Amino acid sequence: MNDSSSVPPGPARSGVGPLTPPPVLPVSLLVSSARLLLERHLGLAWVAGEISGFTRAASGHVYFTLKDAAAQVRCVMFRLRAQSLAFPLKDGMAVEVRAVPTIYEPKGELQLTVDAVRLAGMGALYERFVRLKDKLQAAGWFAEGRKRPVPTHANVIGIVTSTRAAALRDVLTTLCRRWPAARIIIYPASVQGAGAAREIAAAIAIANAHAHADVLIVCRGGGSLEDLWAFNEELVARAVFESALPVVSGVGHETDFTICDFVADVRAATPTAAASLVVADRAAMSPRLAQLGRRLGRTADHALATRVQRVDHASRRLIHPAARIAAQRDLATALALRLARAWRRMLDRERQGVSTLANRLARELRAPLPQAASVAGALESWRRRGMESVGRRALRLEALAQNLAHLDPRAVLTRGYAIVARADGTIVRDSAEVEPEDVVQLTFARGTADAAITRRD
Repeated sequence: MNDSSSVPPGPARSGVGPLTPPPVLPVSLLVSSARLLLERHLGLAWVAGEISGFTRAASGHVYFTLKDAAAQVRCVMFRLRAQSLAFPLKDGMAVEVRAVPTIYEPKGELQLTVDAVRLAGMGALYERFVRLKDKLQAAGWFAEGRKRPVPTHANVIGIVTSTRAAALRDVLTTLCRRWPAARIIIYPASVQGAGAAREIAAAIAIANAHAHADVLIVCRGGGSLEDLWAFNEELVARAVFESALPVVSGVGHETDFTICDFVADVRAATPTAAASLVVADRAAMSPRLAQLGRRLGRTADHALATRVQRVDHASRRLIHPAARIAAQRDLATALALRLARAWRRMLDRERQGVSTLANRLARELRAPLPQAASVAGALESWRRRGMESVGRRALRLEALAQNLAHLDPRAVLTRGYAIVARADGTIVRDSAEVEPEDVVQLTFARGTADAAITRRD
């Protein structure tokens, strides 16, 4: 008996050909087709989740898993995109990623190719922050060349913040501790909520209109991006940019950055750090001031000693007119003696020379010269006239010395006269030059005395 089930089917009797089996697809073709369908159907999309398994490869590419309570998907962010992140990624961070869903063909796994990342819950705010930051940076508001140095020894400090803010207490405590002599002007403004940006900008404008402060501190404590948003408004950024006063921004904690920080002349990590930037530390300056005081004392002592030496030297050079005349007289006498000795020596040499020549001539002529007597007479006449000239000049010098002695005003004092001088040293020549009760100085031949005028005729 034949088993019909074991007989292969023959050609159909009806004339229709056999059924065509479906094509057999390689795995690679199947996966690549699925990848193309997925990319074309979904395209670029925002996906929210929590980061886990975060790693950064040596190539710079970033790999992590994005998950929620029900599912997870592998993600990759290539090096160039990862370098442009505004904040570091880490496990447990809730984010929103802009990505293209795709399939990683070597493993056949669903994967997101991430293009951008923003923090979940504040994505819109953060996008506004980035757009305004890029706009103002392109306009040159953040340029280092336009920023001014902040004075480190400010005498008057303006503070723009809320009067109820804890940051204000921190700033005031720091300023009073470091430099109690500083004057502080508070320009109150709300630092959070609706209208805060307008109040902050108005306070900055008022501080510039008053122009009392040397530097302006704009500050508040830390908080979320929403809490600090007033300092990310273009209105506040423009007020800081247009401020004529140097502005120090001390907004939030060290990890917080606002547009105000970028536009300000100096960004401080905290409000306390902002206060430390604008005043010197009194405790740190005390040793330096003491050292400068000692140097000033030494310099003053040296200058005084130098001037005392100059006065002493000048006083030694001061000579009384009579002493100067006596010195000149002694010098003239000494010169006259030297002249007389020189004259005699010259005469002796000439006489000896003439005598020698006369002797030689006499020996040669073997007879005395007839002119010998005339020459001897001329020599004697020359000698007498020379001595007479010296005598006349000596008498003239002595007469001049006597005349000078007679003209000495102090010589008159020895005959009982006195010189009357006022307190300023001027000589009194007329009784009209003094008044009763004036004090005058009397100079005698020996010593001086003070006198008071009791009557004037």
